This record gives sequence, C-alpha cells and structure tokens, in this order.
Amino acid sequence: MDTLSVLREVDDLDQPAGPGTAPRQGRPARVFERVLDRLAWSPYPRAILLYLVIRTASVQLLALLAARRGGTLTDRLTAWDGQWYLRLAVHGYADLPGTLDAARQPYSDAPMAFFPLYPRLVEAVMWIGLDVVTAALAVSVLAGLVLACGLIRIGRAVSADRGDRTGLLLVALWAGAPMAIVFSMAYTEAVFCALAVWALVCVLERRWLWAGACAFAAGLSRSTAVVLVAVVVVAALITAFRRPEERVRALAGAVIAPLGVASYLGFVAYRTGSWTGWQDIELRGWDTEFDFGAETWDSVLTRLTADESVFSTLTVLFLLGAVALAVVAVCLRVPWPLTLYGVGVLLLAIGTRGLPDAKIRFILPAFPVLIPIAIGLSKRRTATAVVAGAVWVVLGAWFSAHALTAWRYAI
Repeated sequence: MDTLSVLREVDDLDQPAGPGTAPRQGRPARVFERVLDRLAWSPYPRAILLYLVIRTASVQLLALLAARRGGTLTDRLTAWDGQWYLRLAVHGYADLPGTLDAARQPYSDAPMAFFPLYPRLVEAVMWIGLDVVTAALAVSVLAGLVLACGLIRIGRAVSADRGDRTGLLLVALWAGAPMAIVFSMAYTEAVFCALAVWALVCVLERRWLWAGACAFAAGLSRSTAVVLVAVVVVAALITAFRRPEERVRALAGAVIAPLGVASYLGFVAYRTGSWTGWQDIELRGWDTEFDFGAETWDSVLTRLTADESVFSTLTVLFLLGAVALAVVAVCLRVPWPLTLYGVGVLLLAIGTRGLPDAKIRFILPAFPVLIPIAIGLSKRRTATAVVAGAVWVVLGAWFSAHALTAWRYAI
C-alpha cells in the first residue's frame, strides 16, 4: 500500500467542506474504509492469501495420501528431521537418549548438526501455552507468510513494469514447488528462506544493516547460509568502495552478516574440540561431506540409465531443470546478487555427498532459479499464467505427498 497516498487522503478528509458543499459525516469511518480498500488491492495480502491457499491444498493432499496408507497428517508433518527439531525445542543440546550415528552407534554430538534458531523459536512460541508440535508448525506457517511478502519485493526488483504480477507468480511457483511441503513441516526451511529472501531484498534496496541482520539470523538457521552471507558481504563491500556516502552502513552490514554462522560453528568447534567439528558431525552422523559433485553425478547417470522409481527419476529431472533455469537467469541478467545466491545454493547442494534423494529439498532455497519462469508467465495472458501455475502446484503437491507417504527414505 502507498502510505503517502493514504496520508494525503486522510489530510483531504480533515479539510473543512467548501462553500455549497454538504458537511462530511463520519470522517474516521471514511478514512478507515479507504485504508481497507487500499489494503485490499495491496499485493501483500494477496501474496499471503495465495500462499495460504496453495500450502493448504498441498497439506490436504498429504493428509489424503497419508490416510490411505494408515498414517496421520501430524506424523508426516513432523517426520524425519522434524523429530530432531521437536526434541531440541524441548531438551536443547543435551545428551539426547537414543542418539545414533550413520553406523547405528551411540553418538552424543549428533544434535549439534542442527542449527539452533528454529528450535529456539519453537521454544519461544511454546511459552504461550502451545504444545511443541503446534508451536513448531505455527513457526513454519508464520515464516512462510513473511517469505511470501518478501517475494513481492523481489518481483518488483526484477520486473519494473510487472513487478507485483511477477512477485505473485513467484509466490505461487515457490509455494507449490516440489518438496515445498517442508514449508508446512517442523523443518527449518521456511524460517531460513524467509530470512534469505528479505536479506536479498535489503541488498537490492541497499539497506545494509537490515541485510546484515537477516544474514546473521539465517546463519543461525542452516549451513546454507554461508552462500547468503557471502553474497551480502560481497555486495556490501562493493557498495562501500563505490559509494562513500553508504560506506559506514555497508561495512557494518558486512561485519554483522557472518557472525551468526561463524558463532554457531565456533560453538560446535569448542564443544567437540575440533575446528571442523560441525563437518565431522555431518560425516559421522549422516555420511555427508563436500565431494565436488561426484556422488551427484554418479546418481544422475545411474537413474537416467536404469529402471528407477518415479520419485528418483523426477528428482534427477527437477535437479537438471534447476541447473538449466540458473543458466537462463544468468542470460536474462537477473540482478547479480540473486543469481549468485541461487547458483551458490545449487552448487552447494550438488557438490555435497549424502542423501541424494533429498537434493530437491536442499535446492529449495535457490528461489532465483524460478525468476525466469515468473517473468515469462507475467507477460502471458492471465488465463495462461493461472493454468500453468495450477499444473505446477498440482505436480509439486503430489511429489511432496508422495515423498512423505510412498517413499521409504529420508527427504
């Protein structure tokens, strides 16, 4: 909403009526009505509504497929890593009973593989009297709404003439993407992605202190934040060099941005007695390490040349599609902070060994790869955009529900 326009209308309503004009009645009511009217046409409420509709439909499909297999919706929304986050919200990083490594051996350091921001937010929400599951899902839903509003600003940055339309299409594409179900689960993706989107918005708008603060918080949420931090720091340093009037704020943002991820990795290093403590936990607990894409390459070749499941084949196709879209984003000259962040997230996910079937979830934060599709659809007729978006949402909802009900392995 244009706040300045509303203030002008308020001022106009407060002016005395001119000669021959009937006195105005109920000025506060008129102001309120006009504010509501403007809000109704603001893209932010529409983005929130669109996000909620798509996520609700996806969750309902998950509930249907889970019921057909004798499961419950709550069980599916708190599956896999969700159980870790729920336990961390209740117990913290204590020596949790039953903690095992990849070889099924007791491993007390395993909880420190999970970054602290999401479970601490869940713990904070529990203070108002909610149980841990409800609090965890509430945090994810609220973070998703913040995420949706940020995509509107991204749309304006990449498409000057159709900014809000592009932003709404980005909301639909991301909310309905394959594995976007994690935005409705007890997972950290919604919180991290909300912080990442707003950090990049602040970079594009040169709000350096806010960019640094968002990157700082994201660094307490997921290891993927190293890519976001790098983008914020590089952009801030370039601005500090080119714009002397912004130098102090830009340098402050560059200093703040890496403190979150650095502080947590430092904490883990101190607790484990190893400078590579967090990486050691990932390797022993989940057999995960950076191998420059060797396992991913082998997985892609195997699944494209063998009789694999639909889920495995689609995982590979979606991964290849994301890479292709990243190339298109570069060719379309999407603002470089967005492109660099998206490509960086893709490279990090592709280059990391372990859990090859979870790659689609790992690349989900790389939202800039969807920008070329959003820009393209924004130039089409509304009916075309709606049909294309609906097909994408249905495919993504089915893939997500299938991953949590029919697929036997971690996502």
